[in-house]
Amino acid sequence: MAGLMAGFGNFTHAVVRAIPSSFAKEALRTNCSEVDLNKAQREHEQYVGVLKHKLGLQVLELPADESLPDCVFVEDAAVVCGDTALITRPGAASRRKETEAMKKALSDLNLNVVEMDDETATLDGGDVLFTGREFFVGLSKRTNQRGAEILADAFKDYAVSTVPVLDGLHLKSFCSMAAPGLIVIGSSEPAQKALKIMQQMSDHRYDKLTVPDDLAANCVYMNLPSKGHVLLHCTPEEYPESAKVFEKLKDHMLIPVSNSEKVKVDGALTCCSVLINKRAEI
Repeated sequence: MAGLMAGFGNFTHAVVRAIPSSFAKEALRTNCSEVDLNKAQREHEQYVGVLKHKLGLQVLELPADESLPDCVFVEDAAVVCGDTALITRPGAASRRKETEAMKKALSDLNLNVVEMDDETATLDGGDVLFTGREFFVGLSKRTNQRGAEILADAFKDYAVSTVPVLDGLHLKSFCSMAAPGLIVIGSSEPAQKALKIMQQMSDHRYDKLTVPDDLAANCVYMNLPSKGHVLLHCTPEEYPESAKVFEKLKDHMLIPVSNSEKVKVDGALTCCSVLINKRAEI
């Protein structure tokens, strides 16, 4: 099992997608917040800039599609682990065509692409937490049991456990990984209950880092050869108390990234990239 953990967080490539103009008015949302399109686009450019320039990943930028207002949230369209890419079947019917550009991009990167073609299955990547040792899949408004079963079939080297998501859009709306063996979790009762279920189902022991704000628990963790532990997390302006908690991670390169507009349509930091570890071709 130690071997499976060895490369956790080590990424070479990222797939991202631009924000269409239709995003502000037409992106799906669970509340009625007004979105500032220009600000959202600036925030996204900063996010992509961090991946590309600060962290040195090779970033594949897909163009926006006006007919797909949510297309910036690429995480929901694919789950990548090792050399395998599972193209999902998003729970919202309006988002299903987002997978087409993702499938092409991941095929072009020579990944082993597996498609979810069972019409009874739904799976959003935002419901999939990979810990380096196993997968947890949130059963939510967007992801069902059949989707979780197909994911388990695609990634047979890893255990897959399901977790009910009773509050929030996705499992990763209130949790993510901050390091190998360290889960960041929101402080709400539903978030803490979900963590308890994960701990009970797992054969592994995880430490937890609790943040006051559930949405701040969504971070992007990487372990890069030239940088060490890296964490993209919320800014002090958005979540001052949660941002203080991350300062405890003294061994990490901490990079606050603003997400104040995308969060209005239930978007989080992990939603906006699909990260890939592509071994050098020999």
